[in-house]
Amino acid sequence: MLRYYYVILISIPLIIYYVVKIRLMMKHPEDYSEKYRYGVARNMVKYTMRNARIVTKCFGAENLPKEGGYLMYPNHQGKFDALGIVNGHEEPCSIVMDLKRSRMILTNEFIDVLDGIRINRENLREQLKSIRQMAEEVKKGRRFIIFPEGGYNHNGNQLQEFLPGAFKAAHWSKVPIVPVAVVDSYKAFDFNSLRRVTARIYFLKPIYYEEYKDMSTKELAECVKERIREAIRVAVAG
Repeated sequence: MLRYYYVILISIPLIIYYVVKIRLMMKHPEDYSEKYRYGVARNMVKYTMRNARIVTKCFGAENLPKEGGYLMYPNHQGKFDALGIVNGHEEPCSIVMDLKRSRMILTNEFIDVLDGIRINRENLREQLKSIRQMAEEVKKGRRFIIFPEGGYNHNGNQLQEFLPGAFKAAHWSKVPIVPVAVVDSYKAFDFNSLRRVTARIYFLKPIYYEEYKDMSTKELAECVKERIREAIRVAVAG
């Protein structure tokens, strides 16, 4: 956690700048294109990575569908995961995040500028409403990151249970699914060190609706999990 507190301390002017900038922008969001807002978010990520001495290497961008919306399902290792994916994803995308965590300063602005979706885990009806909203938006061409593990707990490169409910949006929207393997991202904030660390992001080959339409959400969750597990195994083996 040393790096986490260190980057907050040295980034106070940056935090103030982006909090003020984004709050002003979000008073009239219609004045700013999705691409512009995404650029603001990626600049935030770039400066955060620089201050935190984190390098992100991304692979498999050629696997991303060229047209239309899609859902990215990554494994979850820590606080840096979403930032690493956004850093490596050129076209605008957004994030689905737990309501309580999303209200933290700067995280709140990050979700706002990306027009993200907040999920209330304490209310099942609200959860389903949020997932329905995501399904409708992705059908219109938007792209979302959703972590099917739901959270992280110092699990490193080991996978946790993938929650089937996270895949309802795929069945409802019938869009491609892109499994994303996150490797060594946990090193960014789990260790009490300021040494430069490298995280790797692998965009895997998409799974199209024709391939998963007959799968249950549980089967689909296991399918995506196994593809990510194998990608991590190969990446760690070098």
